[in-house]
Amino acid sequence: MGAPPRGGSFGPPRLSVSGPHDNGDHAAALPRGAIEPGAALIEREAVLIDEQQWDAWLELYTPDCEYWIPAWKSDGTLTADPQRELSHIYYSSRAGLEDRVVRIRSGRSPASTPMPRTTHMIGQIFAVTAPAADRLHLRSSWSCHVFFPRSGDTQAFFGRAEHTLVRRDGQWRIARRKTILLNDLLPTMFDIYCV
Repeated sequence: MGAPPRGGSFGPPRLSVSGPHDNGDHAAALPRGAIEPGAALIEREAVLIDEQQWDAWLELYTPDCEYWIPAWKSDGTLTADPQRELSHIYYSSRAGLEDRVVRIRSGRSPASTPMPRTTHMIGQIFAVTAPAADRLHLRSSWSCHVFFPRSGDTQAFFGRAEHTLVRRDGQWRIARRKTILLNDLLPTMFDIYCV
């Protein structure tokens, strides 16, 4: 790669905009600032989960959001319709996420009692489509390390996520999150805080 130019940098970070069927030819290059509010929101979501700040985490989602973790039909094919096919997790609105948080807090969730401890790592955030003033469609890579205090086991989950973000009342919110779990041979305990 060679030595950086004077000033110690190769220039501002740039992100590629690619379509869902990217063939390697990138449509355009954007300065990171074009998607910075969305990237910050995705990173904040991970921190809120790790700190178990459930109310603040729920506020990141629109009331009509979709939260989906599809299952794998075969080695290379994901399920495509959460209404007709198996999903690891699917909620068609924030109300489903709210119900899940109630169970986590109540102590009635065997997977969450005692509450596992997590650390999320987020990277490779880029725009899937060109950003608009009120909409961002971003893709990222993630991993989550989970410690289950009851068993003393540690698990690592990893994959990709697509977030569709919308600006509502001057704030960016998550309208859709599709998470692709790449290591889907799951232990008996798996929940929303694992992704």
